[in-house]
Amino acid sequence: MEHAELELGEHPHKTQLLSAELSRARVIPLYKKNPPFSHKKLGFRFKSLPEKLYFTSGMTDNEASAMEVERCQWNGGGEREVAVEEEEDPFLQFIEYAKSLLSPDSDGNGDDSKGPSWRWIVSRILRTCIAYSSGVTSAILLSDLFQAWNELNKSGAPKKQSECILQLKKKHKRAKLPNTVTIDSIYEKKFLSLNSVIEAVIIDTYILPGTNIYMLHLGDFWSSNTIDLYLHRRFYSLADPKNGILKKGREVFLTGCRLRIATGGSDHARLLPTEYLVILLDEDQNDDAMLLLAQFCEDNFSAISLSDVNRGVSYSLRGGIKSITSLEVQGKYGSLQRKQIDLVDDEGVSSKFLLWGEQVLLANLFSVGSTLALDRPFISSSTDSAVETSQECYLEYGTATQLYLVPFVQNEEQVSLALTQNHNKGPKLSRALDPSQGFVVSQVFLPCDSQGSIDFSNYPFRSFVVDLREKMTGISLYGIVSDITSTQESVLSVKIQDVTGAIWARLHFAQSWSLGRLGLGHTIYISGLTCSVGTGKSLALRWVENDAGASFINISCLPALLNSSCLHKLSCLSDLSAEPTGTLVCRVWLDQIEHCHVTARLSHTSCGYFLDDGSGEDLKCNFCQRKCNAELARNFHLKITIADESGKLFAWCTGQTAVELLQITPDEFCELPEEEQIMYPSSLEHETFKVALVNCRKKVKGLLDQDHDIIAWEITRAMKCE
Repeated sequence: MEHAELELGEHPHKTQLLSAELSRARVIPLYKKNPPFSHKKLGFRFKSLPEKLYFTSGMTDNEASAMEVERCQWNGGGEREVAVEEEEDPFLQFIEYAKSLLSPDSDGNGDDSKGPSWRWIVSRILRTCIAYSSGVTSAILLSDLFQAWNELNKSGAPKKQSECILQLKKKHKRAKLPNTVTIDSIYEKKFLSLNSVIEAVIIDTYILPGTNIYMLHLGDFWSSNTIDLYLHRRFYSLADPKNGILKKGREVFLTGCRLRIATGGSDHARLLPTEYLVILLDEDQNDDAMLLLAQFCEDNFSAISLSDVNRGVSYSLRGGIKSITSLEVQGKYGSLQRKQIDLVDDEGVSSKFLLWGEQVLLANLFSVGSTLALDRPFISSSTDSAVETSQECYLEYGTATQLYLVPFVQNEEQVSLALTQNHNKGPKLSRALDPSQGFVVSQVFLPCDSQGSIDFSNYPFRSFVVDLREKMTGISLYGIVSDITSTQESVLSVKIQDVTGAIWARLHFAQSWSLGRLGLGHTIYISGLTCSVGTGKSLALRWVENDAGASFINISCLPALLNSSCLHKLSCLSDLSAEPTGTLVCRVWLDQIEHCHVTARLSHTSCGYFLDDGSGEDLKCNFCQRKCNAELARNFHLKITIADESGKLFAWCTGQTAVELLQITPDEFCELPEEEQIMYPSSLEHETFKVALVNCRKKVKGLLDQDHDIIAWEITRAMKCE
């Protein structure tokens, strides 16, 4: 049997050599009091000091499972507790440090409701790391976090706000839309992206002197500044001074806006006309309630007649938004973006409202649970188009269509925070499993949707597997990949493990796998998860690629990881554990080149996995289940010994990591004569690198290469040290 051998250097307690079958063995933690030798990172303790120790795989899985340390124990008082120790993770430590700076007023009892959510901080840090692939510093990350958080929470000077805004503020309960920007931030940045949303209040409507151009003077709830909008002509009838609905105190949503920067000293920035404006209605206001009853209650979806439509009959319809989905239509000259809003009217009849091309920006103004009213929508026949729908027709945003929205106001659910979320405990985590014991740190109010699901998008603390319950949405998890299964092209299941447990997450992709290479032991961050009860009444997670707030980041393969000292700390090879514990960064050199093994094989470019040898016409990737004849590239499969002052380790790598270590591309390598290929690795001996290592000891049937089964360690990133 092949061994992955780890040699230890001189130790104060004179332990000379530890040879472990790291790919097969289970290192069993033995918790004894005051042992003569303790190695924190390896996670085990010795009662005596033998010259040589071997941890073999002679035991069965049942025996090994029985010997594993139980997390659940009963203390002397009969109280059931879980004691979990998490390795010191620099990435998590930096998140907690940043959180403490952004929430300086926290009283230490978990009252962080006014600070940023854990998810927001992590997502922002990772976004910056991706933008600065060459590496980041703590100053860069903290500067970006502070600037983004300040922009998100600017309240402006109340004395400068209009009286109508102050009155509306008193009853404002609606949450901000995901893409909302403030008017203050527009002036500061002097920039406005097309997909930005402005949640505005009309302060005044007027006509430019000497013209017939309507202007809206706008403010918002969070800004002291105001801005003027050139109103698009399709809305002129709604701005009539006598009967128009666009008047002082009316709330509107805008998107697709373009900014005209001030050119003169006395001139102001203005918003150019946009077709994508939605008027908000309040059912508690008599005028709005009468408008809904008079204009949008006579027609319903079942009353739509295509023959009447062809004769010029128009409809005023309304329905609740049940779902918003993104689609991409492939055409002769390229692809076309499409958004589908599923509506259900008061009689339970459903219809589809489709947005095409640039119109998809309108979907940024909608949210599930809101009521959408459409005055004079364009009605298309399903049979005359390529749209697949069970209904005879569907709705579109026509040139005469006006949209009104009764926004959904989420209720709030009180969530108790147990000791797991006590961020002041640092990496030492403990949780009371018995809720009757009442170990509560604090309480947080989170929004609850119309289906009773609680949204954890703005949950102030990190969520753990042990915390998951049915009807939780917007969940974010940080952990390692402990298993992978794949049965169809667009769906893949990943088992995510953290310090409290493991759970399966089913990932749904718009077309096929699009997240690059993923392997066992990789550290990942995933957000936008939904928890529900699956088969066998066990909890299961679901993730949809195109859902709002959905992200998946493989931190082990992050280009910025090795060059960002604030997100990792250097470890020795002797610090490695036989159990998967995350991603470790080491400074090593290449050693024992005579045992180096290099091959160049075809792999699937989307996921990086090698293809089975075969001459079939249709090549199929075993990982993402996709035919990949047109997505092939030659890739290295490298097995090599790395070493540092504390020991040596046999590891493998592929893709760009192998290119960094070998300092040659696969195509260039294959062009060398066979003799030079054999001799080439010898030129690299003692070259020094900084590498990221993960333990990938478990075999995943049908997904991982057979050669990797006996090698426990993968090098996920490498960077040459000068």
